[in-house]
Amino acid sequence: MLQRRLLTTICRMTEEAKRLAGCAAVDNHVKNNQVLGIGSGSTIVHAVNRLAERVKNENLQVFCVPTSFQARQLILQNGLTLTDLERHPELDVAIDGADEVDSELNLIKGGGGCLAQEKIVAGCAKSFIVIADYRKDSKNFGDQWKKGIPIEVFPMAYVPVIKTIQQRFGGVAELRMAGPVVTDNGNFLLDWKFDKVHDWAAVNLAIKMIPGVVDTGLFISMAERVYFGLEDGTVSFRDKPVH
Repeated sequence: MLQRRLLTTICRMTEEAKRLAGCAAVDNHVKNNQVLGIGSGSTIVHAVNRLAERVKNENLQVFCVPTSFQARQLILQNGLTLTDLERHPELDVAIDGADEVDSELNLIKGGGGCLAQEKIVAGCAKSFIVIADYRKDSKNFGDQWKKGIPIEVFPMAYVPVIKTIQQRFGGVAELRMAGPVVTDNGNFLLDWKFDKVHDWAAVNLAIKMIPGVVDTGLFISMAERVYFGLEDGTVSFRDKPVH
């Protein structure tokens, strides 16, 4: 009973941390007449709820580009205006979550499987803002996130891509299974559990050059700012380092 109460408290605290981060991003970066990229995952739900509140209370006009089927449903359920990259190829702000954030503000994304579309939308935005709870803040990749780096591949290529990654970079790459997992684009997902710290910018480019790879869950030097909801009910943020 005590353990169950503790787990319930932790879950509540984590959800509140996600909500705080989502609200901070929407309050600080969304303005009237903007085109917004709407990310995927559990944290983005709180950001979209806050966005819908502001649209209603302040009579804002915003246009929302989704990164997944889930994001599209969130936009429609909240009565927000849905658009796409054909009509709005340039976005003002994209807001999305992350599975892990390192000290350089590089991200691992794609735990939910939407990495390719998330990266496209983030790349079209003048400003890419990330929201996360305190569990996602790491010095190095792998400190917190243990499920590996997601990699989207064409179905026919998954075996040679696995072999190539393991031979060149070590670790273990596995097909994500749920029969297997199929992305919104009809592709497969691999999870690469690396066994050492790499030059992530170089590894990202090298993996993307392997025939059959659609994209990786490494978002290198893309995030402008990350908001972290903390355990004590406050929000901290980090900006991209200037080198």
